Amino acid sequence: MQHVKLHTMETITYTNPVWDGYFADPFVLKHKGEYWAYGTSPNAPDSKRFQVLHSKNLINWQYVGGALEPLEGDFHYYWAPEVAYRNGTFWMYYSASDWEVPNHRLRLATSRNPQGPFRDSGEILLPQEDFTIDAHPFRDPRDGKWYLFFAKNYFEGRVGTGLAVVELGDDMKPCGEVRACLRASADWKIFGRDLTVYGQTWDAWHTVEGPSVIFHEGLYYCLYSGGNWEGEGYGVGFGVAEHPLGPWRDDWNFEGAVVLRGVPGQVLGPGHNSVVIGPDNKTPYIVYHAWDAAHTARRMCIDPLIWTAEGPRCQGPTWTPQTLTQVKAKTLNLRKNKR
Repeated sequence: MQHVKLHTMETITYTNPVWDGYFADPFVLKHKGEYWAYGTSPNAPDSKRFQVLHSKNLINWQYVGGALEPLEGDFHYYWAPEVAYRNGTFWMYYSASDWEVPNHRLRLATSRNPQGPFRDSGEILLPQEDFTIDAHPFRDPRDGKWYLFFAKNYFEGRVGTGLAVVELGDDMKPCGEVRACLRASADWKIFGRDLTVYGQTWDAWHTVEGPSVIFHEGLYYCLYSGGNWEGEGYGVGFGVAEHPLGPWRDDWNFEGAVVLRGVPGQVLGPGHNSVVIGPDNKTPYIVYHAWDAAHTARRMCIDPLIWTAEGPRCQGPTWTPQTLTQVKAKTLNLRKNKR
């Protein structure tokens, strides 16, 4: 008996959102051909923090449980988990705070299984920083080094939240100098005006957040979200560098988010994305959250990411049926002819 495995391409259909529940800041990890999604969401029924979804095709998702064992103490807010896989361990980066949002700090938890449970390391990452959120671990395909991109506050220039980057050591914790990555460069990134933050009122508070880094044709691209996450102008732009530590350029987004922006009356505030390779093992998909037209919840959506002469662009946001290609494997049993 001879076994022959054939691979064929099959087209399936999806319609955004691909998950009906509240699932903001979605990060999707592809591991051994299957997909695991983590996001800012209500507490899981088992009282764990962050809900975990599983899919085999990036379209049909199932809830599989809570991800993170809750921290001891008065922690109320848990935001934006992202997971990296290295040497048999899954490393979850996230932020947590008490009842005061400005107290958010990055933390690290680990698990031997992508669905958890993840257990916190017991320490704050980057304790010298007063506010850190939206961690994004990135492995440089050129040399295998790991970096952590994240959002922090800046109080010079265009005041507000911007992006930074730091190297990660063998223990997957920050080491070395924190370097500025991308800051607000245009008015569309204003979160609000006359806002009081840290006891001081600012004429304009800017926001650049949700970093997601990809390597393409010798350059590093950092997708980011800018503006007010509750507003219509919120969307995804990008910066470019020749090395993860920079310097980073952001010359393409002065008039608004060029990678992904909302469609009035249909999709509001798409952003805080991750990027994952689709079931055909070649097409990159941008996974993002978006408000529905009634502004009731942020839900997980997907659309292809394409490369143009002007840089990355999302073929969305979409809200009507779309097609996705997947690889299907079929094993044939061939009997040898007997003479």
